[in-house]
Parts: sequence; structure tokens; C-alpha cells
Amino acid sequence: MEDTYNNRTSLAKGAKDMVKEAKRHAAKKVNKAVDRAADGYSSHHNYSRFQDEEEEDEDFYRNPPRQDGEGYHDNEEGSSDATEGHDDEDEIYEGEYQGIPSAGDKKQKEGQVALGQPVSDAARDRKGLEQERQADEEELAQQYELIIQECGHGRFQWQLFLVLGLALMSDGVEVFVVGFVLPSAETDMCVPNSSSGWLGSIVYLGMMVGAFFWGGMSDKVGRRQCLLICMSTNGFFAFLSSFVQGYGLFLLCRLIAGFGIGGAVPIVFSFFAEVLSREKRGEHLSWLCMFWMIGEIYASAMAWAIIPHYGWSFSMGSAYQFHSWRVFVVVCALPCVCAVVALTFMPESPRFYLEVGKHDEAWMILKQIHDTNMRARGQPEKVFTVNRIKIPKQLDELVEMNTESGNPVSKFFFRIKAEIHGIYVNLMKSFNYPMRENMMRLAIVWFTLSFGYYGLSVWFPDVIKHLQADEYASKVKLHNNERIEDFTFNFTLENQIHKNGLFINDRFISMKLKSVTFIDSTFRNCYFDDVTSVGSFFRNCTFIDAFFFNTDIDDSKLIDGTEVVNSTFTHNKTGCQMTFDDDYSAYWVYFINFLGTLAVLPGNIVSALLMDKIGRLSMLGGSMVLSGISCFFLWFGTSESMMIFMLCLYNGLSISAWNSLDVVTTESFPTVRRGTGFGFCNALCKMAAVLGNLIFGSLVGITKAIPILMASSVLVGGGLVALRLPDTRANVLM
Repeated sequence: MEDTYNNRTSLAKGAKDMVKEAKRHAAKKVNKAVDRAADGYSSHHNYSRFQDEEEEDEDFYRNPPRQDGEGYHDNEEGSSDATEGHDDEDEIYEGEYQGIPSAGDKKQKEGQVALGQPVSDAARDRKGLEQERQADEEELAQQYELIIQECGHGRFQWQLFLVLGLALMSDGVEVFVVGFVLPSAETDMCVPNSSSGWLGSIVYLGMMVGAFFWGGMSDKVGRRQCLLICMSTNGFFAFLSSFVQGYGLFLLCRLIAGFGIGGAVPIVFSFFAEVLSREKRGEHLSWLCMFWMIGEIYASAMAWAIIPHYGWSFSMGSAYQFHSWRVFVVVCALPCVCAVVALTFMPESPRFYLEVGKHDEAWMILKQIHDTNMRARGQPEKVFTVNRIKIPKQLDELVEMNTESGNPVSKFFFRIKAEIHGIYVNLMKSFNYPMRENMMRLAIVWFTLSFGYYGLSVWFPDVIKHLQADEYASKVKLHNNERIEDFTFNFTLENQIHKNGLFINDRFISMKLKSVTFIDSTFRNCYFDDVTSVGSFFRNCTFIDAFFFNTDIDDSKLIDGTEVVNSTFTHNKTGCQMTFDDDYSAYWVYFINFLGTLAVLPGNIVSALLMDKIGRLSMLGGSMVLSGISCFFLWFGTSESMMIFMLCLYNGLSISAWNSLDVVTTESFPTVRRGTGFGFCNALCKMAAVLGNLIFGSLVGITKAIPILMASSVLVGGGLVALRLPDTRANVLM
């Protein structure tokens, strides 16, 4: 032990001198790393070349010969058999996993800094350390690319593909479940018009905050752990929202569920990209995008199959109602639950582990990927040849709190504050030169594409509803000056207007009034029993000696000066009565949405097959421009069938832009900021969705010129900006 400690002390002294030498060579190594990568891709996967080239660079990061029995197997240093063969000098010079020194180690030298410990300015210049880390990251990127190529693409990637696909599918479901349940939920919960529309906006706001928060946290605590937490949050509160009765609680549950699912997109793409080689990345990230479309189809199909069926419900008295739309909400939470269960069996991203200095953990996962793929290929005897991986210098500093005086609550909030500040600092680095211009262009493209897409997704169904309503109103039956005495109404009256009518001693029993309006009519000695009125009103009518039993006729239906004289209301139906059997357009509207989602399938397949052949930018810019042009032709749509055709065309063209944008964004950021950068862009996407819903929704039924021109110009402009982005196809993920 004495000899071992002396060896470590001498190595630490040597490390201090060599680190000074490294500062002068850091900038030089950044440029050399890129050149070495080009040679490495065309050569054999020989990882020892990194060591040989460094020895030629004035003995930088030298690896002296090992003596027998001098292996790296000290348990106190946090090692494992996976990295046996490392010597202590490698651990210092290569930046590998050094472990946390014990509290009693008072002989730790100034130049020997443990991972996660504060770095003294006197020991190392911050700028020099950052240059060293940048050089290390460049070199790690090249080496990691070769390691992933040796691991191959096989069973492990396909398993992770399915698991992350379920998570991405949950995001697609969450986006569309809001639009499908919005009319039903607001009717069922008696939401006044002043509060109408809050549900759609508040869910997007939750997703906006969640995208930024969870994306940033994934760069700090790991992809898998953050994805598990955010998906569990979404699944729990989405399931809970189907049972709450009050609109306020329902809004709160959907807000928290949106906050959870907001982290799915940035984490999923960051996670999957880090186990793909460069030549596989574009195609397979595009195939992963298909799960978002599958989630859209799933939500549309379930809405079409479940919501219009009023019989799929139960009630416990008049206080608790569980209608069909609540069943739909439960069914839509199932993909999220499946994703959480499957994710527990998957490992963390090895690229993230290497970035934070956990060499042993990363090595074990990479070996697992290699062995899984080789066994699936029928080559179990093939050995994983990597025994040493470059790790960047660790610059993070931990802030220690006063554990004696601080209580757990204050510690928790202090930690949250520190993490949010760290996310903000990490984001600001994405806006530094030379990434500033590219970051601004990415933000513009995300905002414009989202504004046009989500705005039109609200505008399309509402326009079709207005067309259907106009057609329905054109078929209304008008009855004037009718006089009916001693008659029993026990059937449905639909889409009628009765003016100046006189009803004497009539009985309305077990019947429905659907879009029926009575104007200036008189009801004398009439009996109403078990009457349900949907979209029906009594305007300036008079009820004399009438009796109402078990009806939903109340003050909201008796409007415009209607008088009730000597009449009795008994056992009125409480709450807002709803039934999709009475909604003439429910089936058709859901079917139209289902057709629109199916139209995405061909575009998704084409974009996946051509992503690496045409190029990300050409597909992104071209798809946005074509989407804008197709949107302009909506101006000439005067019929329902024409609008449906344009909806399908627009969805089919725009999906390629979404797929390309996801791939470009993933490849534009280094590993240490990939989740943060992607999360920021996705937060902009949700902000644009909120603005699109508000602006386009307010223009429905007023004019179609402004929505069409606005969406078309925004999409074309964003497509032109997208063509100015740098080509990321050849990027090695840093």
C-alpha cells in the first residue's frame, strides 16, 4: 500500500506539469481531432490509434508500460473489472473515472481533482480547462462513433426503438386528446362560454414548460431517469383527470399531465440518437417519428370509436357522471403506462455517462449493446475489443449547503433553484458564437412550422363544423300559427322552428327536442315528463298552469322574456345533459380527423427512406414551402369534400418537415446541451401552438382569408429560413 500511494503521488506531480503543457496544445488538438475522424471512418476500427497519435504529439497523454500486478482494480477508486488494464496515469491524463477520494486522504495533491469536486482557480485556469474539455469532446466524439460502429445496429437498437416509440406515441396522443374531449368535457361540466377554450391552451402551456425543464434536466441527471419521471407524471395525472368532476380540478390534472409529457420529445430523440451511428441516424430517427403519427391515428380512432357512444357510461346518482369521453381519456393513457413499464428494462444512454465522467457504467452498457447485437446475429463469440474510452475533463462544481441548519424543504427548493439556473446557463451557451445564428434560425423554423400546423389543425375541423351547421340549418322546418290540443308528443322533434303556436292540454312524454326553437308560443295546461332538450330554446313564450317532471328545461332554455305563470317544476334533471346520439356531426368530424391522420402515413415513409439521400435541409425547406402552397389553395375550397381533400394533402406534405426538423435539431447540439437545446425548441413549438389556437380559433366563421394567408406566408417564410441552416448530415454527435 505504501508503494502504491507513493506511485500515485508521483503521478499526480507529473500530471500537474503535463496539464500545463496540455493548455498550449488544446486548441491545436481541436482541429486535429476533426482531421483524424475523417481518416478513422475509412480505416479499420482501431481504437489504439488515439493513444499512438497522442504519443506523437510531444508525448501528450502518454501511456507508460504496465508492470505485472499493476492493474486498475482498487475498489476505493470506484473501478470495475470492465476496465482492467488501466493504470493510474491513464485515469489522470485521459480524464477517466477517478473515483471520489476518502475523507481521510489528506495527502491529495493540488493537481489531482476528483470528479464532482470544486475546481480551484489557483489550480487551473477556467478558460484553459474549457479548451481542454472541448478538445476532449472532439476526440470522444470520433472515438464513440467508431465504438458504436463496432457495436453494430441490431436487436438492442430495435428494442430501444420500440420503447422510445411508445413514449413518443404518448406525446402525439396527448396533443390530440385535448381537441377531441374539449367539446364533451366543457358540455359535461357545464363550463360557461367565458371559460371555454381554457383546456386547450392550458395543456399546451404545461407542455411548453415541461419541454424546457425536462429537456434541460436530461443533460444533468440522465436521459432514462428523466424520461421515466416525466412519463410517470403524465400517466398518473392523465388517468386521474378522467375521474375528477370539477372543471378546475380537471384543468389542473391536464396541466400537470402536459408538464410531464412535455419532456418526451426532446429526451426521446436525444436518447435514441446517442446509440445510432452516423450513417444510420437520419433514417432511423425518421422511422421513430412515425410513432408520433401512430399516436395521432390511435387518438383519432379511439375518439371515433368511443366518444359518440353515449351508452359507454355509468353514473352514481346525479352527483357522479362517467361519460364516454372519460373512457376515451383512460384509453389514451395506456401507451404512456406501457412506455413506463418497458423503459424500466432499458439502460441509460452510454454517451451521457461518458459526458459526465462515468467510464465504467458507460463501458458496461456499450458492451451490453455489442453482446446483444452479436448474439442476435449468431456471433456470440465476437469479443468487445474496447477497453479504454476517452472522457472529457469534468468542470461541474457542486454547491455544498449547510446540512446542520437547512431543513429538507429549503434544501429541496434550493436544489430546484440551482438546477433551473444550471439549465438556463446551459441554454445561454447555445446562443454563444458560433452557434448563435444557427440557434436563431432553428427557433424561427420551429415557431413558424408549429404556428401554421397547430393553427390549421384547430381551424380545419371548426370550418367543417360550420359548413355542416350551415347545411343543417338550411334544412330547418318552419311551423307558423299552429294550434294543437289534447295531443301526446312521445317522439323526437328535430331541427324545427315553431312560431306563434298555441298548445292546450298537450302532453310531452319521454321525448327529445333536438335543435328546436319555440318563438312567441303559448303552453296552457301542458304536461312535460322526461323531456330532454339539446340545442333547444323557448323565446318569448308563455307557460300557464304547466307541470314539469324530470326534465332539463330550466332558466337557460327559457330566454328572451319567457314567462312562467302558476307552473310547477319537480325533480328537474341536474347538471348539463349531453348525448352524442343528439350530435348530428360527431361521427363525421371524428372520421374526418381519422382520414387526416392516415394521410400522414405515406409522407412519413417517404421521408424516412429519402432522409439521407435528399438531405435534411432540402426536405425540411421543400416540405414547408409545399405545405404553404397547398394551404393557399384552401382559398378555393367551397365544399366540405374539397376541404377534406386539402386537409389530407396538407398533412401528407407537412410531416416530412417535422421529421427533418427533429433530425436536424438532434444533430445541431453537442451531447452536453442536446436535451436543453431541443427542449427549448420544443417549448417554442408549444408556445406557437397556443398562439395558433387563439388566433385561428377566433377567426373561424368570420373570414377564411386571414387564416389562409397567415398560415401560407408563415410556412413559406419558415421554409426559406430552414434552407439557411447548416447541413448536419456529416456531423459526429459531440
